[in-house]
Amino acid sequence: MISNQRDKFDMPDDVAYLNCAYMSPLMHSVVAAMGEGIVSKTRPWTYRPEDFFTPAEEFRTLAARLIHADVEAIAVIPSVSYGIQIAANNLPLSAGGEILLIEDQFPSNVYAWREKAKACGGHINTIPRPENGNWTEAVLQAMSVRTEILALPATHWVDGGFLDLEKIGKAGRDVGAALVLDLTQSLGAMPFDVRAVAPDFMISACYKWLMGPYSLGMIYIAPRWQSGVPLEHTWMGRAGSEDFSRLVDYQDRFQPGARRFDMGEKSNPAQLKGASAALSQLLDWGVENISETLGARNSIVADRARGMGLSVVSDGLRSPHYLGIGFPSGMPEGLPEILAVENIFVSVRGDAVRVTPHLYNTDADIERLFDVLQKLMA
Repeated sequence: MISNQRDKFDMPDDVAYLNCAYMSPLMHSVVAAMGEGIVSKTRPWTYRPEDFFTPAEEFRTLAARLIHADVEAIAVIPSVSYGIQIAANNLPLSAGGEILLIEDQFPSNVYAWREKAKACGGHINTIPRPENGNWTEAVLQAMSVRTEILALPATHWVDGGFLDLEKIGKAGRDVGAALVLDLTQSLGAMPFDVRAVAPDFMISACYKWLMGPYSLGMIYIAPRWQSGVPLEHTWMGRAGSEDFSRLVDYQDRFQPGARRFDMGEKSNPAQLKGASAALSQLLDWGVENISETLGARNSIVADRARGMGLSVVSDGLRSPHYLGIGFPSGMPEGLPEILAVENIFVSVRGDAVRVTPHLYNTDADIERLFDVLQKLMA
């Protein structure tokens, strides 16, 4: 169990920020690292050619450690939609082939597949929300020999519903389906091991549970797809680009591994240094420890919510770091605004209030939330 880490953040005592699934606050160490990156550009005459590459390689190395992957399998991207498009462009889909999604999936992992199905004559099969809350079972039952692509999360972004990716990945391989994951709502807060899940592509933005800056993300690309076509043909993605004196010796060969898929102008030292500082802290805490700590707190929160007659997805079917609290009689009107007046911050997604604390939250933060809810429910 990890002790409270509020001192690592610029978070006043009177703020109960229970909304990491919306956007994480930046730690002091991340802000400092980003500042160093910005300062490096104030004196460009000190910025060497190798400085265009080193921050990206540091980020790539830390991202690989986080998911137990080979560093050669990681590319630097600006967003989830960018990464999903890389996967959609490189995966085959036959006429009549099926892409499996789940109901109310985040749109970044939907739109590219709709276009892919339209272009190839394929079919989108959207799995409805299971009445028993068991997304894993629902996905396994929906899978068939027609399934060619599984495009899924590990945690449903509305209420924290859990998908067992190891079971799903194995079943997908048994029917020959590719597995594409958007882990933005779980990576950094829930353990993930590419060796156990074996996805074809895994994408995550950095600004939520990876606790880094906006407009930066990572993609894992399995070895069998690393010789594919990148979304953009960048000069830094080509072999020998480290030698600035020979950039017009145009190359057909690419940088090794997944580097050909790196976004253009990846060499933003502020973004990369900040994201690397955040990943370093997550690795220091240990994602397993983070998950256990958040899970213990959220189990208590879930029990209290149920005791008030509110609904929460069962612990075994919910990602430990995530809570969606439902109101059987209807959500009180203006609830987020009422909470915000008291400096309590949550999100409303669908018909649930999404409560997603992190290591910076205290028992007092939780008490303040329930004080307001109890008054509204009285």
